[in-house]
Amino acid sequence: MASQPKNSPRIARVFGAVNIGSFRISAMIAGLTEGGEMIVLGSGHRAAQGIRRGYVTDMAAATYAVRDAIERAEKIAGTNVASVWIGCSGAGLASRIAPVEIEIGGRRIEEEDIEHLLVSARGSLEPDGRMVLHAQPACYFLDGAEGVANPRGLHAERLGVDIHVMLADGAPMRNLTEAVQNAHLEVEGVVASPLATGYACLTAEERDLGVALVEFGAQVTNVSVYMGGMLVGLTAIPRGSADITDAIASAFGIRRFQAERLKCVHGSAIASPADHRELIPVAGPGEERAGPVARGADDKNRIPRAELISVITGELDRLISDVGRALETQGYSGGYSGRQGRQVVLTGGGAELAGLADYAQAALGKPVRIGRPPQLKGLPEAHGVPGFATLAGLVLYAAEDPIDIRAVGSRFQQVHRLSGLRLMLWRVWLAMKEYF
Repeated sequence: MASQPKNSPRIARVFGAVNIGSFRISAMIAGLTEGGEMIVLGSGHRAAQGIRRGYVTDMAAATYAVRDAIERAEKIAGTNVASVWIGCSGAGLASRIAPVEIEIGGRRIEEEDIEHLLVSARGSLEPDGRMVLHAQPACYFLDGAEGVANPRGLHAERLGVDIHVMLADGAPMRNLTEAVQNAHLEVEGVVASPLATGYACLTAEERDLGVALVEFGAQVTNVSVYMGGMLVGLTAIPRGSADITDAIASAFGIRRFQAERLKCVHGSAIASPADHRELIPVAGPGEERAGPVARGADDKNRIPRAELISVITGELDRLISDVGRALETQGYSGGYSGRQGRQVVLTGGGAELAGLADYAQAALGKPVRIGRPPQLKGLPEAHGVPGFATLAGLVLYAAEDPIDIRAVGSRFQQVHRLSGLRLMLWRVWLAMKEYF
């Protein structure tokens, strides 16, 4: 690792993250200081290769892109990483909540009871041939009381927990993992992008009150719902901002790179009366001969901005309709557990389209805001936009490393028969083994 300035905070742990998207592959190296502050040491990105709608379609190309992205981050950070956390948005992601209960008999709840409950929850995992990415305790409940953060020390007849299970298709996940391993990196863990992005974009209060998170990616749009502090539903829509680009290219008979620039520079989700009078150039500076003359363009290869906006909003109508149906299916529009969902947070690269929040708010009938990464120290301005929210969320997730009931099981089976002083000594030994 590069030497640190004398007055800089001491880095206690370093985390590497790679977010594998269909439009870009991005990487980040971040350090957690002894004081608990997360500092971005370096970040980089490059165009995605070998990825289609979240699935690996060319192993060699995907591996090269991952290696290139991490090397760019390493160069800026002045240090190398041997292992990374992976973020993924495709591979057939699905989410479910599995409630589990055990008898307590009215006595005080001890730590061993909580561990027993979590081990019992392992039997509730029914992946049906799919891969379990996460199996995390979301919130506890006892004798009808819900939303208990820590039941230890309370009396109850029955103790229960809601386990949030995130599933993915096994073969595509193995392809993603192998692409990273082929880039000479160990995989610390694979994190579903809705979880990582939630860490970056949503406050604890929003997750508790109820919020819908819409990740508007290039080729996949994930619609997830948080309630009571946990992710309670997820729908993946195989459509994204790249489909808008393709629609523009098709409508005007131009190249994809020209259509992408038109969308980003001149595009908007909201039309204005002045659009009909504004002519916008299809070719960029120095590109007058880079492609064909656009369909319907004037003699200077310019098109009315109103026509561009019409194509964009036509695609958005279809996508936001899909989002609305996904929210309704998850019970968000009509309320979940008797509670009315009130807010939608849009993030992802597609959320950078001008006017999208206003458009979505009118279409969905709910308050909408744009979700951006938190202002981490050292985060470049170019990476502080919605398209990099998942990447920032990955290092935040890695630092917290939430408990997984599958890991609890192996530890509990070793310690649940111990009690008193022997149990305490065993836990001290485990802690020393972990940190030393």
